[in-house]
Parts: sequence; structure tokens; C-alpha cells
Amino acid sequence: MRYAALTQRIAGDGADAWQIHYRAQRMIDAGRDVMLLSVGDPDFDTPAPVVAAAVASLQAGHTHYAAVRGNHSLRQFIAEHHARRSGQAVDADHVVVLAGAQCAVFCVALCVLEPGDEVLVPEPMYVTYEAVFGACGAKVVPVPVLADNGFRVDPAAVAARISPATRALLINSPHNPTGASLGLTAWRAIAELCVSHDLWLISDEVYSELLYEGTHISPASLPGMAERTATVNSLSKSHAMTGWRVGWVVGSKALAGHLSHLALCMLYGLPDFIQHAAEAAITTAMPEVARMREVYRERRDRVCAALDNRPGLRALKPDGGMFVMVDIRPTGLSAQAFADVLLDDYAVSVLAGEAFGPSAAGHIRLGLVLEADALEEACRRIAACAAGLISAQST
Repeated sequence: MRYAALTQRIAGDGADAWQIHYRAQRMIDAGRDVMLLSVGDPDFDTPAPVVAAAVASLQAGHTHYAAVRGNHSLRQFIAEHHARRSGQAVDADHVVVLAGAQCAVFCVALCVLEPGDEVLVPEPMYVTYEAVFGACGAKVVPVPVLADNGFRVDPAAVAARISPATRALLINSPHNPTGASLGLTAWRAIAELCVSHDLWLISDEVYSELLYEGTHISPASLPGMAERTATVNSLSKSHAMTGWRVGWVVGSKALAGHLSHLALCMLYGLPDFIQHAAEAAITTAMPEVARMREVYRERRDRVCAALDNRPGLRALKPDGGMFVMVDIRPTGLSAQAFADVLLDDYAVSVLAGEAFGPSAAGHIRLGLVLEADALEEACRRIAACAAGLISAQST
């Protein structure tokens, strides 16, 4: 049977990146004790008040169709939360609730891009971005960011890649995989480029609650940006709710209308009980959420300290997020080959930097998703792996 060309545009390196993670899971299923650091799934439980809100909603019989674009109360709470953090004046009519940030990025792309449009994306980039834009028939134009510059986006590099076909720019800050973030000066320069070239900006801010250094800037609040920015966010990382699949887009009322039409034919709304849980997450003061953030910071610091001055390794301390990038180039192996040896011989699963783009070649990404003592043990194994490879080179 014939399949649509779409099937080729959504496959490739991004999908293949997870093969080592799947292999590690098979090893675990077979009884091997593997330290799984290859996926950004928090090891915390969803806060109890969130779970309680979902249970109460289910018990109250909220199991029927919900509002397609999201319940008005949830959208209003999201708007108020966004306005407090960003300074951008929005209300419920600027918000559409969708099935996670991944779905939100995909929906925005479908609503603002045509086949042949170019989208500038800092590279290394999250592994699904290329397939998301490929599904729309758009072309990703990578903007390389360098490890020596902390993997931070250079507005001049963005400007150099703008062409007549450029339609949009996607920036994820704090960034996955590197944890780099952008300050106000860089955001202002990027905003000026968007305005002067009439570009959409898709601002992926899913790690904004996990920023440890500096202040988070939501670019939609900058002059000229409100109508051209789609701000994507979720509760997955901040509230350990990856499996709940709840995210949203904050944008212009016109964009929200188009997203609602797409949700009507694709999703038909999130279940009420999940929306009620999301309302509890956004409106309830939860000390466990603040504690999770501090635990991630502590884990980051302990991992970077554990890898400091280890032969063949250099950890790049991230501004935020839940990952650490580690330069393993002195070992003489590619990151994928290093990751394979690390999994097979030391039972630690990480992702190879090449999965995120050539600028991350020679780096591995490890998730801060185990408690600190376990992470330090993983770091000892990573160091032993690197030392063994370097020793083998000299013999």
C-alpha cells in the first residue's frame, strides 16, 4: 500500500534519537539495573492537591465533552498566571488549552506555516521540532549555537539566516537540551528582527519555571511582539505532570480562534477532570512545587561538581531546565558511540548530542531525574567510562 509523503517527513533522526532509550528500557524489562537518564520525565509524584482535584472531578461525573478550546475558568487562570509572570495583558480569549506543549507547537505550526516556508530554529534543538515543521511542509533552517558560548542564541546569527522565505522563528528558553537561556538584551534584538521582517515567533517556555540563573523573559511582552508571538507552556515539568498531557498557547485572539478550529477537528477538548486538575495546579500554592525546583538546582550543582576535573569530560552548567550537557570529545568517540558503551558496560542511559543537531556533536545529555546520590553514582560511572576509553587510546 502507498503511504503519504508525510510519513517520511515525520521520521528520520529525531525519531531515531530515542532508540538508545528504548534499548535501555528493554534491558530494564529483562532484569538489568540501568540508570535511566535519557528522558526528561520528573521522578517526583504529581502534587497531591492536583491529583485530588482530578479525583473529585471524576467522582462528580465530569467525564463528558468539555469546551473545545479549554474551559473558560482554566483559560482565565492561565491568562492571569501568564500576565503576572510576563507583564503581557491577556485574558481567556487569548488562550487555547491543548494536549501538552508538544501538541501546542504542532498546532501553532499548522496555523501559521505554509509548505515551503522556512523556520529558524537554534540548533542543537529538541528532537521533535524538525518533524513538527516537516509535517506542515515547512523547512527548518538551523541556527547553530556553540558550546563555547554556553549554547546561547546569537541574534546576529539569526539575522544572517533570514531569507525571503523565512516565516517564523522558534526559540525554547530555557533550552532543551542545553539549559541555556536568553537575557533581555538578546530578546530585544530578536524581537526587532521579528518586527522588521514580519516573522512569527513561537516561544517554547515549558522550562520557564525551572530557571536557576537570571530572570525569565517572555518575549510576547516586548514592543511589537504580542500579535506575532505564540507562547507555549505546560505543567509537565514544573508540576511533574508529564503524563497528564495538558499545555496551552497564549497568542492573539485571531490565532486563538484558528487554534480552536484546529482543536475542533483534531482533539475536541481535554477531559474536564484533567482541566480541573490543571486549575488546581495553577491556582494553589504548593510548597512541593518550589521544592522540586530547588531539588533540580541541587542536582545540577552536584552533577557538575561530580564531573569537574574528570579526564575526558567537561560539564556545561545550565541556566535552567532538567538536563546537563557533558562534552566527551577528548575520549575520541562520537557521542552516540560513547552512549552505547556507557549503556552496555556501565548501565547508564543518556542521549547523544548528535540527536539534537551537529552543534551538540561530542556531547551527551543526561537528565536530572534521579535523586542526588544516584546521580553522583551515575557520574562516577560516566567518569569511569571516559577514563577507560582514554586509557585504551594510549595503549
